[in-house]
Amino acid sequence: MSQPPFFHEDSGTVRFWVQVDDKLVGASITRSALHFRFRPDGQNEDPLQTYLAHAQEIDDAVRRRVAQGSIEPVMVREFDLREQKA
Repeated sequence: MSQPPFFHEDSGTVRFWVQVDDKLVGASITRSALHFRFRPDGQNEDPLQTYLAHAQEIDDAVRRRVAQGSIEPVMVREFDLREQKA
């Protein structure tokens, strides 16, 4: 069982864990990446709430990064959240 996601004030990131195959992988995403990708018109939004509202998409980005060879901890970037082509 992993720790629930949380906002780490000092680094300005939401920290969370994603199940990848049989392993939990630590990851994080910055407040600014969350803002610009999901809430560009928002003001004073809660980064943790934004993460929770889009957790599936963000977690999928972590899985893609791990599949491409990234190692823990995975820092999710705006680029990782671009629209995926079918």
